[in-house]
Order: sequence, then structure tokens, then C-alpha cells
Amino acid sequence: MLHFTQEAFHSRIVLPNGELADRPIEIRTHPITGRTCRITYSRGEEREPSAESLPEPPPFAADRGKCPFCRSQMASQTPQLPHELCSEGRMIRGTSTLFPNLFPYGRYSAVSLFDDHHFVEIGSACLQSYADSFLNCRDYLLRVLSHDPAAVFMAITQNHLPSAGGSLLHPHLQVQADRTPANNQLFLQRRAGDYRQQFGTGLFSDYLQYENKVGRRCIGSTGPWQWLAAFAPEGFFEIWGILPGVTSLRQTTDDHWQALAQGVLNTQKFYRSLGRNGYNLGLLLLDDSSDDLELRVILTVRSNYAPWVRSDFTGFEVMLGDMATFSAPELTAERARTFWQHTYA
Repeated sequence: MLHFTQEAFHSRIVLPNGELADRPIEIRTHPITGRTCRITYSRGEEREPSAESLPEPPPFAADRGKCPFCRSQMASQTPQLPHELCSEGRMIRGTSTLFPNLFPYGRYSAVSLFDDHHFVEIGSACLQSYADSFLNCRDYLLRVLSHDPAAVFMAITQNHLPSAGGSLLHPHLQVQADRTPANNQLFLQRRAGDYRQQFGTGLFSDYLQYENKVGRRCIGSTGPWQWLAAFAPEGFFEIWGILPGVTSLRQTTDDHWQALAQGVLNTQKFYRSLGRNGYNLGLLLLDDSSDDLELRVILTVRSNYAPWVRSDFTGFEVMLGDMATFSAPELTAERARTFWQHTYA
């Protein structure tokens, strides 16, 4: 059903000292997308500027005076939801506040803050603040679905620090819903539907079943969420969380989102151990009653936000379309497992 294919070979070069050297390379094909990635193991020998330890906070980390997401400015500088979605204008869930994106990406585009902390270093957030923010997103999307049942293409994303695309330092999630799918949503809708029709089973459940059998890339669990290193990563140190059997927001409980928050923070702590301070998160949802696409979150680390740090995307990724990473997913899983052995508050 799903094919986990990999090809290993060597590139032979002559080193500056005249010795012959075989540089190992591996090409893996993504079982779901069919896209290839390249693991160029020798690149792990390269020095990564500023990744020896966690960089210092950005120079504007203490500048709350102009931040529209800090509570002292929020009421005057952020928009409000239309009355049909929220009569109060903003949604409050515990420490989290949700309001529309001032620069929306679609019909329903909102921002969910964690709390009033202006700068939070990776891996140091409060668990409950993440859970509250996720739950606020869930509640907002359910309101959108009730108001506009055609807006079934939904996503929850995060860009932590400018190196990951974040425009504001104050930690927040982006949440959106639309009637028109993004490219990845359209692909997953078709792929999961075709897979269900052909095999009668869930795409991500079968993926997880294979990985649990192999075991080499499995990391751990937080509640019902199962965490693993991506077989053919499309980003550095890519980690997936899969919630098997759950295909709709309406099937989720508060405990599901609490457990998701725990796994996200575990991943952040792992990234922090690598000396990295930025990352992206994405949870794509399809709530069209098809029962085909199970919930899956993806996290990838990004280059540090620090002076003189190179981007993690080169011409190979941008122009050739292949991810070129340097760490085997099996090693990622091995190094990450320790962060699933403890519960963090």
C-alpha cells in the first residue's frame, strides 16, 4: 500500500590532501507525496554559525511598547471578529485571546495569542498557554463551520521568530478556514480519499502502523498522539504527530489538544537542545464529513534568528524542489526520544 523507498549511494571525490573519499548520500521517496528528499550526510560535518548554543534573544525582545499583541495595546491596535462569529469581538480561552488577522490570508483568518508574554524562548512556554491557544483555535473553527459550512479547508500554523517567517515576536498561532483549498490541502484531500477508496483504511493510520512495526523513527506518545521523525523529511529535523482515527474537529476533546500541546513543547525542547531557536508548525484539517484525513501536525526547525546565519533553504530546495538535509530521521528520533520521557508543566 504505502511504499517506503530509499536508495543509498556514494559520490567519490579527491580530498585536498589527495586522498580518495566516498561521500554517502541517500535519496528517500515520501510515501504520501511521492516527492524525494536527499540526506547528504557529509554536510553534518559543516560548521553551522551560531548553532553551537542557543543564540541571545533578539535585540527588540524587551520592546513591548509598540507590540500590538501585548495587552496594553491590544484593544486599540487589533481588529475584532464580526458579530456573527463573536458578539464580544475577541474570543478568550484561559490565557489565550483570539481575534482576526489584520492582514488575512482567506475568508476566515485569525490570530490566537498564548498569553501576555512578549518574548518566549523556544521550549520555555507554559504548557497551559499552548493548550488554551489550541483550544481557542478549535472553538473558532467550529464557529466558522457553523456559520459557513463550506469553509472546510482549515489550518493552524505557527512561525516562531522571523527566521521562520514570523512578522511579530509575540508568540501566537495563525488559524484559518476557507472554501478554497491551498495546494497541500487539495493534495491531501485527493490522496486520502483515493487511499480510502482503494484500501478501505486511513492513510495516516497505515503510515503509523508501518512505522510502529519498524520502530526506528518512532519517538513517543502524548496521550493518543503518536510522535515520529518523518521518513523522508521536507524540513530539518522534521517531526510528525498523528492522532489516529480522528478525522474531524467535532471528534476532538479538550484532552486531545492538551496532549498536542505537550508534544509540541517536547519537540521545542528537542530543538532547543540542538541550539536552534526558530521553527514552523502546521496542522491541516479537512472537515467535509469524508472521514478520510486524520489529524497530523508537522514541525520543522529553521535556521536561527541571529546575525550572519545562513538560510536553511538553498537553491537546491527552491529551484530543484528536493529537500537536502544532513541528519537521518532515525538519528532525529533517537535524539528526540529523551524529551518524551518526562512530563513538563
